[in-house]
Amino acid sequence: MSVVRIAAEDGDGAGFGKAFRVRRAEEFSSILAARRAFRSAHFVLNHAPNGLDTARLGLIVGRKVAKAAVLRNLVKRLAREAFRVLRPRLPPSDLILRVVAPLQGIERRNLRAEIEALLQRLAA
Repeated sequence: MSVVRIAAEDGDGAGFGKAFRVRRAEEFSSILAARRAFRSAHFVLNHAPNGLDTARLGLIVGRKVAKAAVLRNLVKRLAREAFRVLRPRLPPSDLILRVVAPLQGIERRNLRAEIEALLQRLAA
């Protein structure tokens, strides 16, 4: 049986490759220092213009608010997927999605809806 790999950057440009990620500590610090943010019940979406032609995403999911690794990974997957779908409509800026309230007992669809609502507020 052979394994088929799907490229992160498919034909429509909707992947989540390295070009769409905030990765360096200095970048995280400068975005957080910009003090521009949208808030929801469980998340804060910090943003700052980046001078590029696309939006980039960084994630902060701490152990204090999402104790189980399974939950932290779920939040990251949902955030990356929502960003991947909405990226063409987002302004060229660097984004950091932070979890700021405990996530115990919240349903998956509510998490996804909350993340999408923050990204759509930025797109508007």
